[in-house]
Amino acid sequence: MSEINTFLDTVFGDNPTRIIISKPPKNAEYRKLCILKKNSGYQLEKYTEKQVFHENLTAEEASEKCVDFFNDGYGQLNGWGENYEYALSVTKKGKVLFNKKKTAAVDVPAEQTHNRKKNYIIPEDKPFPALVDMGVFTKDGKVAKPMYDKFRQINRFTEIIDDAVREKGLSGKKLKIVDFGCGKSYLTFVLYHYFTEILGTEVDMLGLDLKADVIEKCNAAAERYGYKNLRFEMGDISGASVQGKVDMVVTLHACDTATDYALHNAIMRNADMIFSVPCCQHELNSQMKSDKLSLLTRYGIIKERTAALCTDAIRANLLEYCGYKTQLLEFVDFEHTPKNILIRAVKRSGNPRGREQYLEEAENLMKEFSFEPTLYNLLKESGKIG
Repeated sequence: MSEINTFLDTVFGDNPTRIIISKPPKNAEYRKLCILKKNSGYQLEKYTEKQVFHENLTAEEASEKCVDFFNDGYGQLNGWGENYEYALSVTKKGKVLFNKKKTAAVDVPAEQTHNRKKNYIIPEDKPFPALVDMGVFTKDGKVAKPMYDKFRQINRFTEIIDDAVREKGLSGKKLKIVDFGCGKSYLTFVLYHYFTEILGTEVDMLGLDLKADVIEKCNAAAERYGYKNLRFEMGDISGASVQGKVDMVVTLHACDTATDYALHNAIMRNADMIFSVPCCQHELNSQMKSDKLSLLTRYGIIKERTAALCTDAIRANLLEYCGYKTQLLEFVDFEHTPKNILIRAVKRSGNPRGREQYLEEAENLMKEFSFEPTLYNLLKESGKIG
């Protein structure tokens, strides 16, 4: 493995901002590994089928981890540094292949990144009108210093979308997308730009909200930006004027059971991809009681957080039961920046073996705490749960 060590020294010498390790061996615990630049060190993200785990590393530790992963049988590494993009792979016969190609340098505000340069899906040197109107970019095309965290959050969200689109092989195909409870539609405009300008993918995109003034402003903005296939309507997803199958459903901060209605309608429309950041989860908190585990209901803040986690655990299992490969990812809220959960669900080609276990686990949790979650009841009413 001396060749790999030498090549990794080259990669880390270029101050990489992102490294992805893929092609895991059979029965590997982690299907994908990401190493992201974080302040003076790195953060390792380890993805299983359902979860993602985080670990903070120094640059030296990150390089050593890469070697360990190759020793464990992973076959591919892709990295993005200040000057080059790198690819490192090991063939089935054990031959090590390495190449690099020049990348365009992108300037980052020194106050935020200590003069480092980073490569983002939505780059810093190519502002577009929606981000200027949001105040993320200044009119002269630079990321506004107070908005740099939001800029990174937007890119993190786009990366999550990008991973799923490529996983499903949907890049380049016309997609129908619904943003349920779009609000001011910052992310709706960002996603439209990402699909049409970055991926070159045609989309038919609909934003739904219950506020008339919001819809009017968003439609005016879409017309001003020249976004011909983006429209906004009043209403919820169950009454949306979308014909045929929906490829992607996005729901950010749909309050309490509104998230359940969005997930239910996404399932019923056989959406290929679902991205949901839940909000204001009150339903199960008001129902929660248990004789055996009364400790979890005694203290208000513990009860509230446990109920919220149970809500999303049940949602994830019900999505798995309905044929979706589901992950609960740690995510940063756009408005208030607490740590939050993003539900990422990608439709499987067929129902997995043992899917009944997902339903049984959810029902066991429901029974223990006397839960009656809306998503479960909706799926039962619609015949998805027998």
